Amino acid sequence: MTSKAAAEPAAAEPAAEGLAAGLRQRHLAMLAMGGVIGSGLFVSSGVGIKLAGPGIVLSFVLAGTLAMLVMRMMAEMAAAIPSSGSFSVHAERAFGPWAGFAIGWLYWAALVVVLAVEATAAAIIVNSWLPGIPQWALVLLFMAVLTAVNFTAVSRFGELEFWLALIKVVAVVAFLVLGVLAFLGVLPGTSFVGTTNLLGNGGLLPNGWEGVGTGLLAVVFTFGGLEVVTIAAAESDDPAHAVGKAVRNAVVRISVFYIGSMLVIVSLLPWSSVHIGQSPFAAVLERIGIPATGQIMNVVVLFALLSTLNTNMYGAARMVYSLAQRGHAPRALTKVDRNGVPVFAVAASVLFGFVAVALNALWPDTVFQYLLNAVGSVLLIVWILVACTQLRVRKQLERTAPESLTVRMWGFPYLTWATLAAMIAILAVMTGDADARIQLISSGVLVAALVVAGVCWQRARRAADQTV
Repeated sequence: MTSKAAAEPAAAEPAAEGLAAGLRQRHLAMLAMGGVIGSGLFVSSGVGIKLAGPGIVLSFVLAGTLAMLVMRMMAEMAAAIPSSGSFSVHAERAFGPWAGFAIGWLYWAALVVVLAVEATAAAIIVNSWLPGIPQWALVLLFMAVLTAVNFTAVSRFGELEFWLALIKVVAVVAFLVLGVLAFLGVLPGTSFVGTTNLLGNGGLLPNGWEGVGTGLLAVVFTFGGLEVVTIAAAESDDPAHAVGKAVRNAVVRISVFYIGSMLVIVSLLPWSSVHIGQSPFAAVLERIGIPATGQIMNVVVLFALLSTLNTNMYGAARMVYSLAQRGHAPRALTKVDRNGVPVFAVAASVLFGFVAVALNALWPDTVFQYLLNAVGSVLLIVWILVACTQLRVRKQLERTAPESLTVRMWGFPYLTWATLAAMIAILAVMTGDADARIQLISSGVLVAALVVAGVCWQRARRAADQTV
């Protein structure tokens, strides 16, 4: 769609936006890592191992490379145009208000639905330790405590997230150290493993390159959450410098953690012994003789879930706040308190989070499953829109404000086009899987509905402006 609004860059939001600049560099770094190191790595990675065998390492290399390229695009735009709306603001600048409206609400909807999944999963873990406390009460407790955190000054949110994310990072580092020592046969009761598990049981690619491809489909979504750091950059002291450094460091470290973890797992375990639904991390720890491995992983996963829950509350509130600032949501959501916290935006996001939790409790296999399917492929769709946006915004900035390009996408425009083609190819491959196809259709319907709503909203605003 071409329009005057699309041809002319939209005005960027003020840098401060009424929000407090309370996030430090270390907060942003941990926010980026905390957003992605979650149950997807600790538990769901077993699905990818089952599909690809040792080839899952290649699947993670491909997924990590894709995430790194997309985050570089986001960092380029966020450093040049810091905003709590991040890619939603940038899409609006590139294609017009309808695009900012659609991608902003799409991302917000995904976050508030995922809140229910994370809160419920955390409650299930604690309920297994304390069966006397009803699961619903634990969900309510987690939601209430983290809501209170998000109502406080952003520096306190950043501090809590720093420590929650640090726990996950320390857990992964400890796992890597123990795994390498076990591989070398240094730990008591272990012997040098060599390439027995890597090359045995069908070889490095027991299911061929097709297995690597299906493994990629299973693991690419575990990198979702990195985009929150570009949202948070607007509340840092030096957004342009902070976002570039945070994304640069976080993507590399996360790729090392993910790829390193998978390499340790498939080196120490026969890939065929990994069971879907059980943590391959726990299986490795049990194999090398660490006691109470199941409970250790439950504690780590609990902190991972609470960290992601906290981050998603923050991301959802800032996105809907930005939408309201640009006239795409009720103006009341732009109100901030004396600490610079968008209190009504937090309340609105959490309210829908509680609704999603209720739907999960009442109709987990019907209504809530429909919601999950609707947001199932949102990450890839958002990333595709980010690539399309970066192609256009980069050219705009080169013409109008080249000095703002303090962070630049590598190999522009060729790597952007290559990344875009790769993501479209992944979506095409997903159509061959029945479950993934349902997600694609549901997500496609949601995207189409939001695009239509955005176009109608843009036309209504234009008509209202002409009558004034």
